[in-house]
Amino acid sequence: MSDLYSELLVKKESTAKDGIMKYGLIVLTALAVLAGIFVNPLILLAAVVLGIACYFVIPKTDVEYEYLFVNGEFDIDMVMAKSKRKRVKSFNLSEADLVAPLNSHRMDYYNGNQNMKVLDYSSGNPQHKRFGVITRLDNATCKIILEPDEALAQAMKKTAPSKVFLD
Repeated sequence: MSDLYSELLVKKESTAKDGIMKYGLIVLTALAVLAGIFVNPLILLAAVVLGIACYFVIPKTDVEYEYLFVNGEFDIDMVMAKSKRKRVKSFNLSEADLVAPLNSHRMDYYNGNQNMKVLDYSSGNPQHKRFGVITRLDNATCKIILEPDEALAQAMKKTAPSKVFLD
């Protein structure tokens, strides 16, 4: 029996907010260290706190999403700084209401729905072809934004052909 299997790694593009947070924390930490050495040693405590914040925040500015699709089960992992991995979402494609490109007319109702939870696991680049998956997660309807390549899109279409539109 052949399994439908596809794996894809999508790098999230850095935003201005990511850069400000990353370099701002580094500069604030360096300034706190200098102020602690030259002004008041108690400021070194703030430098330690900022250093700990850098340890946890900076890896989250370098993110990749790994899509793993096996026989209708879709798993999304977030890889931070190419070292830490965390499973962020897992769902069954056969339970999805709709899978279509974000700019498709089939997604018009969902794109305008302000009450729907949106989970973006794409590169964030609007120039790339991104898909929306409408499904129920945690008793709420969600729109999951993905950026599949051609092989992954075809595997998705084979699993749920009546709900997947590749136009």
